[in-house]
Amino acid sequence: MKKGIKIVLWSLLVLFIVAGVYVWITFGSFIQGALSVEKLDDGLYYMEYKGDDGFDGLVEQGGCENSEQLANYVMGFLSKGFYKPERKTEKADFGCSALTVKTPDGSVMMGRNFDFPSATAMILHTIPNHGYESITTFNVEFYGFGKDYKPEGFSNQYMALTGLFAALDGINEKGLAIADLVAGDSVQTHQRTSKPDLTTTTAIRYMLNNAANVDEALKLLRSIDMHSDIGMAHHYAMADASGRNVVVEYVDNEMVVVESPVVANHYLCEAKLNTGLIEGDDRYDRLCERYSQTDGVMSEKQLTDAIAAVSQPQRDGFLGTAWTMVMDLTHPSVTYYSIRHFDKPFSFKLGK
Repeated sequence: MKKGIKIVLWSLLVLFIVAGVYVWITFGSFIQGALSVEKLDDGLYYMEYKGDDGFDGLVEQGGCENSEQLANYVMGFLSKGFYKPERKTEKADFGCSALTVKTPDGSVMMGRNFDFPSATAMILHTIPNHGYESITTFNVEFYGFGKDYKPEGFSNQYMALTGLFAALDGINEKGLAIADLVAGDSVQTHQRTSKPDLTTTTAIRYMLNNAANVDEALKLLRSIDMHSDIGMAHHYAMADASGRNVVVEYVDNEMVVVESPVVANHYLCEAKLNTGLIEGDDRYDRLCERYSQTDGVMSEKQLTDAIAAVSQPQRDGFLGTAWTMVMDLTHPSVTYYSIRHFDKPFSFKLGK
């Protein structure tokens, strides 16, 4: 009898060990990523993920052309097919600004504000098995996990891993920096050829994973079919460690590239120049003035002051500037400020 009990107990122990090993092999990198979540400031969280980010599989299956398709793939990837929650993305207006400069010692830096009615920022430091290391930001409220969702507690932190597939801005280890901004109208881009499909935010992750500079990023954009997120027109501010900076816009489903170190929320290309420029919105002009005053050469403090000067205050129904980034492209790193708390910097380096 005792011998039989021992056999049963040892059998159960072996089963538990085998099950534990399977769970760790299958979900270990996800669990470590979820457990790494840390609250830095009001509205600002940080996560580090190392392992298979699933992006190669997304592109191999043809990509996605809307948030619903992306959600199906992402939830299948994170749950290994065991779970598919419902989610939806709502349309909302937002405004942002970006400025790229050189420093007195020849380094290249980009400053960026993300302005939105409501936001909680997740900084995601990703070290993928295939692709470049990057630091990106996403508004977790876009996930559609509920009005009161915060990346706190293991299950909610695990859900925040969906940020592996979407970014609103970021920088990679090669010094390529990209930021998404609304372009000025609601004319959506939907390119439909035989190329893989990606949305505005998934394309940022695709570029940061695979492009070392602006030229390589542009080549990648030409290799996909672009689809607008949140029912809006978008444009990208891009810069790299060489000092090249461009704005990428879409007109009649065609990509247009404009050379510019400054961008806000109106079109810069000739075909739609100033479309979306609102009377009284002088953020673009103020950044251009600062750029001209210094001939495009600023210290990190000057750049931070310049981008802070055009940050948006909170008003009824509008959070204002949810986060500000100051990125060093020559020595890939980024400093964050949450909700205009410019006395509380949080700095991160790439290439550890």
